[in-house]
Amino acid sequence: MDIDVLEKVRDIIDKSNNIVFFGGAGVSTASGIPDFRSATGLYNKKTNTDYSPEYMLSHEFFENHPGEFMEYAKNNLISLEAKPNDAHYALKTLEDMGKLKGVITQNIDGLHQMAGSKSVIEIHGNLRDYYCTKCFKNYDLDFILNNNKSEICTECGGIIRPDIVLYGETLDANNMDQAIKWIREADVFIVGGTSLVVYPAAGLLDYYRGDKLILMNMEPTPLDYKADYTIYGDIATNLDRLVSSL
Repeated sequence: MDIDVLEKVRDIIDKSNNIVFFGGAGVSTASGIPDFRSATGLYNKKTNTDYSPEYMLSHEFFENHPGEFMEYAKNNLISLEAKPNDAHYALKTLEDMGKLKGVITQNIDGLHQMAGSKSVIEIHGNLRDYYCTKCFKNYDLDFILNNNKSEICTECGGIIRPDIVLYGETLDANNMDQAIKWIREADVFIVGGTSLVVYPAAGLLDYYRGDKLILMNMEPTPLDYKADYTIYGDIATNLDRLVSSL
């Protein structure tokens, strides 16, 4: 870790009150939630089926195998033991200080809200909310976890799904419009814990108009060349260091 860069970024954060944070799976790994593409990530985990993990999280798989999809989601996406880590709390502190305008997250775990953040856009949805695709009756996580046939609507017999964006589906237009507005207006744009290979989410960097784009990741990404500052290493540790020294 470059101490000089960390000090420069700390000074930038200290002087700004219009920061936007855009984060991915790496933000939650310190909470015990695996990312997707690393060697120990979800996509490298065997499924005990003939299907790849990526395909099992697709719209096509959900449509054709709703029961298997829900079982896979229960066993691999939902983590009841996970708690917010230092990255989540550092961002909450920045919000409390009036510096952070909001968090844009690709994560579906709800840990930003659990940490106390109020201004959060979940561009890939969340695992707290579920609904019937036929009658649109709403369900909560307790129902999903405590019913063997949790993919079947008790009202109409339709198929229940989580309120998340699956592969092959489009992102919510309202969420994306709000995220783009935040980024365009931001003084400082911090991007962390994301491989920046999944579009259209990775394309959000193109909307930033400033000169304080900060990338924070364990490893380099294909879009590091766009950054004004890069900080490598554990994002929970580095965000905590930046914020605790303000």
